[in-house]
Amino acid sequence: MTEQAKRVTRPFRFGVVAPVGDDLSAWRDRVRRIADLGYSTLLMPDVPTWQPTLAPTLATAAAIADLRVGSWVYAAALREPMSTAWEAHSLSVLTEGRFEMGIGAGRPGIEVELGLPAVSLAERRSRMRETVTALREFDGPDLHTPVVMAVSGPKAQELALEVADAVTFVLPADDDRAETTQRVRDFAGRRDLELAQHVAAVGDRVAPFMAPPDLDTAALRAADSLVILPSDPSAAAEEIQRRREEIGFSYFVIGADFAEALAPAVAKLSGQ
Repeated sequence: MTEQAKRVTRPFRFGVVAPVGDDLSAWRDRVRRIADLGYSTLLMPDVPTWQPTLAPTLATAAAIADLRVGSWVYAAALREPMSTAWEAHSLSVLTEGRFEMGIGAGRPGIEVELGLPAVSLAERRSRMRETVTALREFDGPDLHTPVVMAVSGPKAQELALEVADAVTFVLPADDDRAETTQRVRDFAGRRDLELAQHVAAVGDRVAPFMAPPDLDTAALRAADSLVILPSDPSAAAEEIQRRREEIGFSYFVIGADFAEALAPAVAKLSGQ
């Protein structure tokens, strides 16, 4: 029996990245609608100047609807470990265990764009480790805040194997499905972590905050990329099932603009 075959088949769950935007009332309605459609988690990007900061926004979302909430993802290039861990722990307490901390290195150059000193990849990984360590100390023995780690290279993958509860792979837009499948299988065979899939495009549309707006969806389909799903809910459900069977992905994260379109697939698969 292979290592992949020994993995537990996890039930499907679905998260939605839902930035606030300009209309706060519309955002509140969207949060409620996402919950009504059967999605499990409301997620927010960590990009200063684009929207309100994460902690109060996520606490507000958790008060509006019976959803899990999470960061997708804290950018280590912008984040001091101790204060980030305190914030994450506080959200776990205030939401009564419904918060999950997504954390990653951060988009290359994001700190320089914001007028901050450049942060090396090694320092970003160090901050990620220190954040999780401090979070565990804040949580103590009676609370465990789930950590979803965004990873790319082998060093980040090693860190996730040590400290994360779930992992999402930062995939290039033109990723080769066969190569990515083997990469994820090799990783997953070493420890049974939840595998999350960041879906940047559905059909011919690209999700705001999840990929550059000029992402070529035709090229994604031609490359059989994993960062795109079909717009037809039945086809999307089949593809999602294929990805769990062949690779192990069970947690799928999409943009809020696609929540309605993919709701039938979510209704069919959630918890299965």
